[in-house]
Amino acid sequence: MAYLGAFYRTYALDFWGFGESGTKRSTYAVKDFVGLVYQFMDQLGIVRAPLVGHSMGGTVSLMTAIQHPDRVQKVVVIGSPISGSSLYFFPRVFGYRTMGWLTYHNLWIYKGFYRILSPFYSKDKNWAQMMDRDVSRTSLEAFFSSIGSLRRTDLRPSLHQIQSPVLGMYGDKDIVVNPNQWKPLIEGVSKVRIERFHTAGHFIMLDEPIDFNQKLKNFLDEEITATS
Repeated sequence: MAYLGAFYRTYALDFWGFGESGTKRSTYAVKDFVGLVYQFMDQLGIVRAPLVGHSMGGTVSLMTAIQHPDRVQKVVVIGSPISGSSLYFFPRVFGYRTMGWLTYHNLWIYKGFYRILSPFYSKDKNWAQMMDRDVSRTSLEAFFSSIGSLRRTDLRPSLHQIQSPVLGMYGDKDIVVNPNQWKPLIEGVSKVRIERFHTAGHFIMLDEPIDFNQKLKNFLDEEITATS
């Protein structure tokens, strides 16, 4: 945000149940978040814009491009699942209501687990502290409902509908989402570019910030130049 903010007007959006957004919702399905993005743009008078999403945020961005093609200028997905079956074991089991409930009500176990494994999740030494903050600002319903919805999502049959240019960024050492999720993008999207980061995991922006920022900005710059 800080880097791109020097060149573009940028907005950070928290999904319902996460961060500073409201928690009074009956569902927290991925399709609901598509509606949130549309409403957010509508309320701020954003007619058309690029969408940049990490993990589930990238999946939502692609779905927004499918359902509202006139509002999406381009899409950048970072470590995002195209098919929910690509989620590895731990994020997948959190999508089951019983496991989600047990995890949320025993956060000390969950926090201890990801603190021990933090070097495998990200090379950034502050990653565990960032996770602590994010977990504390997430509601129980959003926690297991959104992951459960993501687990059941499969965008592969609809990717051909995306007309916007897409940049897929994937870290080869991702232990959250199968890093080969760039392959469905290649097969399904007509205008796609893939950037692979061989030493990064799920949090590419933390593991390889300089390379990540430059490739992201280059993609945004090139498309804006080409359409102006």
